[in-house]
Amino acid sequence: MHDLTFWIVAVAAVFTVGLSKSGLVASMGLIAVPLLAQVMPPRDAAGMMLPLLLVMDVIAIWTYRRDADWRILWIMIPGAMVGTIVGWVLWSIVTDAVVNLLVGVISVAFVIWALSPLAKKIVANAHPSKPWGTFWGGMAGFTSFISHTGGPPFQIYVLPQRLTPVVYSGTTAFFFGIVNTSKLIPYGFLGQLNVSNLTAALFLAPVAIAGVLVGVALVKRISTTLFYYIAYAMVLVLGLKLIYDGLVGMLQTGVT
Repeated sequence: MHDLTFWIVAVAAVFTVGLSKSGLVASMGLIAVPLLAQVMPPRDAAGMMLPLLLVMDVIAIWTYRRDADWRILWIMIPGAMVGTIVGWVLWSIVTDAVVNLLVGVISVAFVIWALSPLAKKIVANAHPSKPWGTFWGGMAGFTSFISHTGGPPFQIYVLPQRLTPVVYSGTTAFFFGIVNTSKLIPYGFLGQLNVSNLTAALFLAPVAIAGVLVGVALVKRISTTLFYYIAYAMVLVLGLKLIYDGLVGMLQTGVT
């Protein structure tokens, strides 16, 4: 049985991801696993979040069902499938301490990237070629598998193409709907879709749906810039904590 602290943290994490799926601060889905990892193992956190992400994906895909850019999807999806397989292989052979370290490093790296002027310059000048899209699709698949943080790599390829907001949202919805669905079988083999995780996900499903609906209602009413900075600060702190936990765990178990 989970305690009250778990449910408070889980509700906050799932609700924030719901907000991100609505189009409000779209990258902030990356907060879920680092936050949940403070109250449960990161593997279980990722496993519990997957069914909830799929519920949100269904809502997003239905909303934008006619608006995806399939040219982009056909370029990125093959790379994403390779990235998913690489994530599966690493996930199955590394220890919990290494997973903590991986999630922490990914979280901190994406915060630094997101706030870096150099990153914005690189994205603005990026050439959306097929190999470029395949590479970033692979990175999105890998980071999505490890910690559901595929948003930033996806955006590096897609944002420079200056899609309309609706087409961008539709392309994002279909990409992550496909990627998250592809993770079901590996997560099942890895034991992450166990009864405990699925039960918790069932109870949290209304929170996920509420987050999406509230995000849709608030998208034009609140300062997304302020929300970004608060959320990125949280991810940075959580990422650093996971790096510390991972390094300590590796030293204690003799992993070098």
